[in-house]
Amino acid sequence: MGKAKPANHTAKEIKGKIAAATTNMGGGKAGLADRKGGQAGHAKFQCHICKAAAPSIKSMQDHHESKHPGLPWEPEKCTDLHEVFGGTTQGVAVRGSTKKVVG
Repeated sequence: MGKAKPANHTAKEIKGKIAAATTNMGGGKAGLADRKGGQAGHAKFQCHICKAAAPSIKSMQDHHESKHPGLPWEPEKCTDLHEVFGGTTQGVAVRGSTKKVVG
């Protein structure tokens, strides 16, 4: 009977694990407002029919085609929440969006 071989991890895999462990993924109090939607929230566009939110116009089009197939797609009627509330989301729930502070 032989022993089990130890797993060999690549540098890319280890780097990815370190990044996942140290990147703010929006949990806890730091990401609560972002997850709930906050003012502008994480999503940028809002459906004018059902008020569902989507991060991009393409996602909103997919939503519209899926949930409102009988109605014509009119992207100009979708509300741009970032324009309405001024600014963008904090982005704490977005992987890789944290800023590195050089000190």
